[in-house]
Amino acid sequence: METQLMRSKSNQINIILQDRKEEIKAIPDKQNRFAESNSFKHIDSEFSSFVGLHELKQKIKEVYATVVINEKRKQAGLSCSKQVLHMLFKGNPGTGKTTVARKLAKIYFDMGQLSKGHFIEAERADLVGEYIGQTAQKTRALIQKAMGGILFIDEAYSLARGGEKDFGKEAIDTLVKHMEDYQNDFVLILAGYPSEMERFLSLNPGLKSRFPFILDFQNYEVSQLMEIATQMAAEREYRFTKEARYELRERLTRKMQEEERNFSNARYVRNVIEHAIRMHAVRLLTEEHFTTHDLIHLTREDLSSNN
Repeated sequence: METQLMRSKSNQINIILQDRKEEIKAIPDKQNRFAESNSFKHIDSEFSSFVGLHELKQKIKEVYATVVINEKRKQAGLSCSKQVLHMLFKGNPGTGKTTVARKLAKIYFDMGQLSKGHFIEAERADLVGEYIGQTAQKTRALIQKAMGGILFIDEAYSLARGGEKDFGKEAIDTLVKHMEDYQNDFVLILAGYPSEMERFLSLNPGLKSRFPFILDFQNYEVSQLMEIATQMAAEREYRFTKEARYELRERLTRKMQEEERNFSNARYVRNVIEHAIRMHAVRLLTEEHFTTHDLIHLTREDLSSNN
């Protein structure tokens, strides 16, 4: 089960390959392609561990339905065209942007929209060079590696931070050209904080129109963060006592009321849980005598010691 965690900040490019390709099942002819039905069951299953993200899930169902209907049109001798799937993700840290992008690589591969379904994660240093000509070369090489899969660029607005004379503009121009030339077997996803992404798009007027999918990853509500916390604890084979759940809910409520800019959402929850696990271990060793029940349950004391 995947959780929405912070990606590693490094200059290395992470490549994740999918092992196999599954056959797509067609939607019955008379079925409404936007209806909730068993035809979308596998999509619901793929996203079952994702909290919220209702808009995204609906968009993926639209893409899948269009793929199937296009196949029906092809069988009927009608024309059909491949969808352009480039995306913009806007959201604060810990809202699932990277995790979703990685999942989409697999789903689009399963749909037959991508030939390889691998996922490449990059940042400014992977695209922008230090001298004239190097940036275009680095960007083209990265795009070639991403062919047949998804190229995900987080904090994409950093490409425009140096102004007209910065080499980042050259990287943007190269990306724009290739996302048009190779749109049939290449997906580009640009992601970043909401305000910075809006500013980035305003500096590049022609860029926004090239992305048919622009998704806002909203901050989670307290109830959703509690659900995420329960998932994260369960992955580690821990549970919260009733009092611990109350303490965690109170803390998350206070945190949300602070209206902190760029609140780290699920990333914050992960940090709280990992600290609580350490405090749980210290407490048990101090007490010396404990049961299996004690080994599993995180208490209010474990959570309250995390400021």
